[in-house]
Amino acid sequence: MTSVADALDLQPEAVPAAGPSSAVQTWRAFRRNPLGLVAVFVMVVLIAVAFFAPLIKPFPRGAGTDVLIGPSAHHWFGTDNLGLDIFAQVVWGTRDSMIVAFAASALAVAIGVAIAIIGAYFRRLDTAVGMVVDLCLSLPVLPLMILVAALAGPSLRTTVLVIAFFSWPEVSRVVRSQALTVVRLPYLDAAHVIGGGNWWIIRKHVIPAVAPVIVVSVVLTASRAVLSAAGLAFLGLGDPNRWSWGQILYRSEQAGAMQSAWWTTLFPSIAILLLVMSATLISIAYNDARDPRSRKD
Repeated sequence: MTSVADALDLQPEAVPAAGPSSAVQTWRAFRRNPLGLVAVFVMVVLIAVAFFAPLIKPFPRGAGTDVLIGPSAHHWFGTDNLGLDIFAQVVWGTRDSMIVAFAASALAVAIGVAIAIIGAYFRRLDTAVGMVVDLCLSLPVLPLMILVAALAGPSLRTTVLVIAFFSWPEVSRVVRSQALTVVRLPYLDAAHVIGGGNWWIIRKHVIPAVAPVIVVSVVLTASRAVLSAAGLAFLGLGDPNRWSWGQILYRSEQAGAMQSAWWTTLFPSIAILLLVMSATLISIAYNDARDPRSRKD
């Protein structure tokens, strides 16, 4: 008996095999970037240090007898003017810096993406949204951050809210430029024709289309949040009851140990540099991996 496949003369190779998804292609291209992989490794190590801080070193508090001792086998990063171990300070500072980075960037990206997509999709609101974003971008951010943080009082919550509030306009500007291109595409008109509601279209089509830009915004905003938090803490606007990399630098400056005890500032500065550089390299490698020209198997 002749089968249906024989009757239609269908061969298995007549059906083209589905190619790898865009995410798989992006990952393959990303793996070919050694700097991107090193940056991911550094970021993973920092996240692990932040998560397992209590297992690595006890929380530094009180005072010790080994005052301003240089790096040694007993104190890897030396001690400060109170005899506290700087390695323990850097480890616990990693936890607070990561909390600020992720919390502030998540809040800033959420606000920025929501405003950007609403302005791009509902065109009658785009002019007003664009004016608000441009106005916020023109403000002197650093002086205003210092003023608000000083008025609100030093705390981890204040640091996160202040950084997020002054970071969302940059996110909104980048996402809005991408969303304006997406909302003009024909398949969104087709989604309207078949009866799709505005919020359904935004959730199912617009947000996924701008997701790569959102990912990059999260990484870059997190690195800028760490720098901003370190700057506020160095100015004495950080939570004095918590350790952060900026707080370590602030205490070193207050004790006059910056020049006489170089280790009190070197290691927290290296930690800040590692986090910022790894975040920047990850975003660059991810952007390059998304470029179809780099996907050469």
